[in-house]
Amino acid sequence: MPHIPLPDDIPGIRGPMAYSPETARPLNELANLLLRTNARHPESTLSEGERELIATYVSAQNDCFFCQTIHGAVASHHLGDADWSLVRSVKGDYVQAPISEKLKALLTVAGSVQQGGKHVTSEQIEAARSEGATDRDIHDTVLIAAAFCMFNRYVDGLGTLAPVDEPDFYRNRAALVVQNGYAASDSN
Repeated sequence: MPHIPLPDDIPGIRGPMAYSPETARPLNELANLLLRTNARHPESTLSEGERELIATYVSAQNDCFFCQTIHGAVASHHLGDADWSLVRSVKGDYVQAPISEKLKALLTVAGSVQQGGKHVTSEQIEAARSEGATDRDIHDTVLIAAAFCMFNRYVDGLGTLAPVDEPDFYRNRAALVVQNGYAASDSN
């Protein structure tokens, strides 16, 4: 049950964004900059699917059902993970997941950011670099993790609604996000 009057038919972060469109615009711009493409920063080696996996992992660590599910669905769409097994393995134990060592090192950094920015260590950064992460990859990982702590707290702090046991809802929304990006009508 939402803590403030939100539209009954708009789940997750989309409800608060409909309530406050003036804040929705910059939040969606941030999501698009962080998750959609690395074309503006060619020194980044992170794919859109990897960026979404970072968002998914942090959201899972924060126990934000809506965000981990929608971003997991978007990651799955980008990565061709039709049964979401890759996403589940990353959320469950990314060290054992079938992902690159670079992404594992970046997820370690993201997990530290989720606990608190000062938990990131020089050793974690060096491990990411040694696996091929660029400074832009490290920057973007930290910012994705920090932003998703905010997004997750926005969603759960307002008690938004989230469809449970409705994978098609998340798959359909993911297809819209992949096609159109994050916007007030199709956001996180």
